[in-house]
Amino acid sequence: RPRLSLTAPSNLPILRAMLEPARIMVTGGAGFLGSHLCERLIASGHEVLCVDNFYTGRRRNVQSLLSNPNFEIMRHDVTVPLFVEVDQIYNLACPASPVHYQFDPVQTTKTSVHGAINMLGLAKRVKAKILQASTSEVYGDPSVHPQTEDYWGNVNPIGVRSCYDEGKRCAETLFFDYWRQHKLRIKVARIFNTFGPRMHPNDGRVVSNFILQALRGEDITLYGDGEQTRSFCYVDDLVEGFLRLMATGDEVTGPINLGNPHESTIKELASLIIDMTGAKSKLIHKRLPEDDPRQRQPDITLARKALGWEPKTELKVGLSRTIAYFDQLMSEEPAA
Repeated sequence: RPRLSLTAPSNLPILRAMLEPARIMVTGGAGFLGSHLCERLIASGHEVLCVDNFYTGRRRNVQSLLSNPNFEIMRHDVTVPLFVEVDQIYNLACPASPVHYQFDPVQTTKTSVHGAINMLGLAKRVKAKILQASTSEVYGDPSVHPQTEDYWGNVNPIGVRSCYDEGKRCAETLFFDYWRQHKLRIKVARIFNTFGPRMHPNDGRVVSNFILQALRGEDITLYGDGEQTRSFCYVDDLVEGFLRLMATGDEVTGPINLGNPHESTIKELASLIIDMTGAKSKLIHKRLPEDDPRQRQPDITLARKALGWEPKTELKVGLSRTIAYFDQLMSEEPAA
């Protein structure tokens, strides 16, 4: 796993803050990102309360933590207020793939907006530091490339993706209004495409789709011409960014882009996965979904400066670990 450099003076205050034991709540803690974050927090000596309604999160993601005395799991929906005593809150609760967030778009918006209100209210009552897992989707289909944090975005407010895009944008608004009005200690991370073990196999995201199709010997489905670009960050690197952001002083609020600035076309990703799995899959083109962005690449200048952070895991290394995870998952499926 990535580690902070002890020789870099700018990292020392962050390192000290990361090592101070705390009571920490992670909403969406049984999900893909949340489970990796819970593991890292437990390994660092913190007490962790994992809150999840299990809409997309799964108990197996945190199975290894269930016997740990510093870990507690609670089935709860963040659209309902929660009363607990914690020092820090990581608000990750929300379905993050189009397949899942478009299934019940009204609930998706409620999760982002009502969930933010409830978690901010809790943070205010118990004087906790709170981090919002925002998204690169706030930039929409960007007309600025790469995307910097001061870009306001190009978002369709009435499209099929709006429940997620606008819900996350409204959550950011709430965070900064609580910061201005109530002096709340907030952190806002804008997450770009992230992948790794424990991705939901049916989330419809490009990495999991391509890997599963290749492992099953199916043709690889490309939407559009495959020339649209994404930037893929491995999950361990992203979690490191979360921890560093939470450990910063009150002068750092974000929003801060967290993602890999190396850009790849979807077609290049498909070809790489075919090569790594040894699949005989062909590339099949289908119509591009509505409001699907053509380009997505983070400018991480601010993350480098404020957090001393940048991704360390090469794409092929991360894909190898993710392919191994899905291969194991498929081997556990009952025979038809």
